[in-house]
Amino acid sequence: MTVMVPSKTPATTSAPPSPSRPAEPAPPPRSEPFPPSPGRRALDAALYQLDRAADHLRLDDGLRAMLATPRRSLTVSVPVRREDGRMEVVHGYRVQHNVSRGPAKGGIRFHPGTDLHEVTALAMLMTWKCALVGIPYGGAKGGVAVDPGAMTSRELERVTRRYVNEILPIIGPEKDIPAPDVGTDEQTMAWIMDTYSVNTGYSVPGVVTGKPTTLGGSLGRAGATARGVQIAALTALGRDPEGVTVAVQGFGKVGALTALYLAESGCRVVAISDATGAVTRASGLDVAALRAHVAETGGVYGFRDADPLGHGELLELDVDLLVPAALEGVITAGNAPRVRARLVVEGANGPVTPEADEVLADAGVTVVPDILANAGGVIVSYLEWVQNMQAYAWGELEVELKLRELMEQAFGEVRAHAAGHGRTLREAAHAIGVERVAQAHQVRGLYP
Repeated sequence: MTVMVPSKTPATTSAPPSPSRPAEPAPPPRSEPFPPSPGRRALDAALYQLDRAADHLRLDDGLRAMLATPRRSLTVSVPVRREDGRMEVVHGYRVQHNVSRGPAKGGIRFHPGTDLHEVTALAMLMTWKCALVGIPYGGAKGGVAVDPGAMTSRELERVTRRYVNEILPIIGPEKDIPAPDVGTDEQTMAWIMDTYSVNTGYSVPGVVTGKPTTLGGSLGRAGATARGVQIAALTALGRDPEGVTVAVQGFGKVGALTALYLAESGCRVVAISDATGAVTRASGLDVAALRAHVAETGGVYGFRDADPLGHGELLELDVDLLVPAALEGVITAGNAPRVRARLVVEGANGPVTPEADEVLADAGVTVVPDILANAGGVIVSYLEWVQNMQAYAWGELEVELKLRELMEQAFGEVRAHAAGHGRTLREAAHAIGVERVAQAHQVRGLYP
């Protein structure tokens, strides 16, 4: 994989000609025989946001290159024996983008589209996210290119344990702490903790977060990302949520609880979608009943107390609040002009492309960026890690109060920066996160 660092860096800026070395002709534009993968587009978007923040902060070329380049990138082959006796080899990844502010932190996803570009982009976003909300972590991300829905529980356990064995040298409670992500859950984290502990010779609960509470998981962790999205959405609304209309794209771990929490706050959730379809009800969906329907049938499709809706239609509904909580790149330059919500809160990572960002900003749509809106998960992961390292446990209310405090503090800083510099919330959030990491680099210095 080649990571193109931001445009101001020496790697992409031609050196001026000199008398001894005449100017060379510019190389012809590179042709792309195939369109870039979703992962490559995600990485391009992450580097674009870094470039804009670096311009705003006036960072020098060397610092830009350092911030754009992952500290470590590991690709592994993961053999797995299927139930019918066949052996398959899948690919796994772990990227540690930055560790200047503390150990690396980031989820592990199981998804067939996972690749090194995607994992690198998500690790970079995690670096800025941790710095933005003021927790002492750097960014990391991992993944295995498998479809967990097509595997049995025993096959998933084999994949997980073998993948952990391959990345074992670079993870640990003081080096890199994984967590759940798309396609993984508490059970996955339990397998990771056990595999690491068996290799270490004693139980190490702090090696992962998002574990079951019986293994040292924190109360409040399961719904932390959704709770953070709710806090961000209500803070951005700045008014009584009673009757506020909401559409949620994605009804997984984040989207389902976000919809539930917003409904409990008084909002009217009028549309929800997942991979099986989309449903709507103008008077408001019964989110609890829909969750029960999904648990029974596997998707929102066919929910009796609602009308069917096209996937694309949900993003274009006339609602007060739109929460894209599925995968990246769902709001593009093509459909952004048809987005009618006045507030978009990113529950997923990178659901709005840079091109769409500009369209929405020009239309007066406020976008609360992912590195702020969905930071609740990493905040409570940090609180879980602290409890594990101290062999202590807090109650759920205390965890939620700490989460709310950090989310509201970060939101206030982003809003103030945006207002003071005439920038969007995304631009402000990235500027704050990048600046804090850059300062850490500068204070620590460069080891000879």
